[in-house]
Amino acid sequence: MKRQVLATLSTAALLATAAGCSSGSPSSSASNADTKNMTGTVTVWLMNDAQKSWPELVQQVNDEFAQKYPKVQIKLSYHDWQTKVSELDAAIAAGQAPDVVELGNTETLKYIVNGSLLAVDRSSFDNADNWIKGLSDTCTYKDTLYCVPYYAGARVGVYNSKMFLDATGSADLPQNEDDLTAALDKVQSKFKGTTNYSSLYLPGPYWYAAMSYVMAYGGSIAKFDQTGNWHGTLHDAKSQQGLQHFVELVKKYNKSGDYKVNEAEQANVLGHEKAGLIYANGWELGTAIAPITGTPALKDSLRLAAMPGPGGKPLPSFIGGSDLAVTAKSQSAKIATDWVRMFTSTKSEQVLADKDTLPNNLVQLAPLKSKPATAAAANAVQDAWFTPLAPGWGAVEKQNILVNMLNAVFAGKSVDEATKEADAQIDELINNPS
Repeated sequence: MKRQVLATLSTAALLATAAGCSSGSPSSSASNADTKNMTGTVTVWLMNDAQKSWPELVQQVNDEFAQKYPKVQIKLSYHDWQTKVSELDAAIAAGQAPDVVELGNTETLKYIVNGSLLAVDRSSFDNADNWIKGLSDTCTYKDTLYCVPYYAGARVGVYNSKMFLDATGSADLPQNEDDLTAALDKVQSKFKGTTNYSSLYLPGPYWYAAMSYVMAYGGSIAKFDQTGNWHGTLHDAKSQQGLQHFVELVKKYNKSGDYKVNEAEQANVLGHEKAGLIYANGWELGTAIAPITGTPALKDSLRLAAMPGPGGKPLPSFIGGSDLAVTAKSQSAKIATDWVRMFTSTKSEQVLADKDTLPNNLVQLAPLKSKPATAAAANAVQDAWFTPLAPGWGAVEKQNILVNMLNAVFAGKSVDEATKEADAQIDELINNPS
């Protein structure tokens, strides 16, 4: 899933001669003299996470690329998550698509199905045999790879350890759900004098969280059947059980007064001490302690931990992250693919790992599983779930079927009726590309 950022679009493009080495591309198949004489331009779109969080990685790759392709220019621009898709759609329609584009892993399927991405050879990229499955799956359609995993993410519990310490005597987040709800009850009682305080702030339309509970009970959003089609499965008994459990948690602990507010501001709620615990991306902790959006003084109080789920197991997390793709009509496809190889090499991924960002592979992920800052997400990501890899899933999301289903439940419709209606809508759209 794409990573939300607070920064606005950076319109300044960085022109640099840039990046890389790898195997099985013009890089390895062409001689050193050939690459040094190649000319042209490779246009790269990255999200502004790279500009803000690991600019040294970008520079490292650009320097490496410049040594190999001294006459090839990299035209690099940084983009914002809120506007990138519309910008990319417009560029593709105008025949001006970038050669390389970063896509949130929920964005890839749309561009794969509509033919906008170039198929690439998995075996030519570093660590391909050890890529995190949930991330590489987002790049794969009908057994063909169309993008390369870049970094991963997972939702975890982000909580105020001081509030839990004051209310329960322990600063640790309980790792059994029964123990957690007992602790949440104590935290809620301790801070009941705070207006609209939620010991667990779980927004009603938060479908990523709702579907995590569906998965925890063995349910699913949709399944691929023997007829060769996808069909909605939210009305199945296990899916309904998980959804009902989510609804009960929201109704018990969300004291905001409005179940229709989504999760976009949940880090602010935690950061302004109106909540004890949220289920969130790890990077949202930074939002909660930033000026304006949160409280810097909470830096030592806010912590990350695995979110306990039903049955004594951690709550299954949705896998988030980014992928890198070469567009189908690129005039510099081979060189652009080499840039992607360099940017996702073992050397490059280690830069991300050293910054507590989950790398794209299990080997470099392993040390992060025992590091306090990354353990919760690193342990969650390996078995994380993803939305159905169906051709029409983009249309399902575009019509907000899961959000509308949740809003209907909190407006009074039964889970049974709401899931039945959602499945009918999913069935109508999920097999047809949007």
